[in-house]
Amino acid sequence: MRSRSDSWASSPAVRASMRSNKPRDTRPELALRSAAHALGLRYRVSAHPVKGLRRTADMVFPRERVAVFLDGCFWHGCEVHHTVAATNAQYWAAKVQRNRERDRETNEHLSRAGWLVVRVWEHEEPSEAAQRIAELIKSRRREAHRNSV
Repeated sequence: MRSRSDSWASSPAVRASMRSNKPRDTRPELALRSAAHALGLRYRVSAHPVKGLRRTADMVFPRERVAVFLDGCFWHGCEVHHTVAATNAQYWAAKVQRNRERDRETNEHLSRAGWLVVRVWEHEEPSEAAQRIAELIKSRRREAHRNSV
């Protein structure tokens, strides 16, 4: 266990700021969920798609087996908007790299389990992302209906 003086944060102010980051119900998540709900989509929020896998998707459509992850540009290394941390750059670069590796592992694990993984960047327009999700959900429903007939 790290002591307060051996913190990953470069200062007490940075530590306080980072600790105040919410794990769910962020502004981009709420905007995406609102847009999806307006299209008539119903989903589970912050749920584990597969038992035993310690990954939480932001939106889960269990019947269609679709898991939606809303990725932050900084945290997941968006190629367009990611910025290099000014302080403690080595730590944050490694953190982002681990996040990206975990994202790939999650995608692979869920795909093997028959799930469709949808990744949405926080900078995407919520209504456009929701429309993309709605189209994928409809496609999965048609596919399931064809397989059942």
